[in-house]
Amino acid sequence: MLLPIEDKQFGFWVMRRKGIPNITIANLLGISRQAVSRGLLTMDKKIDTSLREMANANQIAVEIINVEHGILMGRSIPFNAEAIIFVSEKHGVQVWYKHEGDCDSCQLYKDCIELIWDYSKELGILIKTTDNPTIMADELFEKVKKLI
Repeated sequence: MLLPIEDKQFGFWVMRRKGIPNITIANLLGISRQAVSRGLLTMDKKIDTSLREMANANQIAVEIINVEHGILMGRSIPFNAEAIIFVSEKHGVQVWYKHEGDCDSCQLYKDCIELIWDYSKELGILIKTTDNPTIMADELFEKVKKLI
């Protein structure tokens, strides 16, 4: 299932993840609190389904899901590694495996840096600046674990 990140309900979900109360979301958008609540219930189901489908497709055994933050933590069966699946406003649903990468020679180096910075900003988590995406990801996901 692709998440409708352009959908109004996804916008409600993003606002709630940032800590904005339902009544404030409703007032900001000029709609009822009940409409926001219904939209969030619908989006929570879509996020739960997306996270679980991604885990299934990547053979990740689910350990914990936090739909309000859009995070699934588990263990990759084929790689025998910790895995995290997360929802990013900018990047959609992403899978990250805990690993020791050779970041300097990887062609996705810039993409990984951007993904980690964007996701940390979305969650309001400060991480140390470094030129190694693996180190940044380890720090970020240790802090994410504390959210859930």
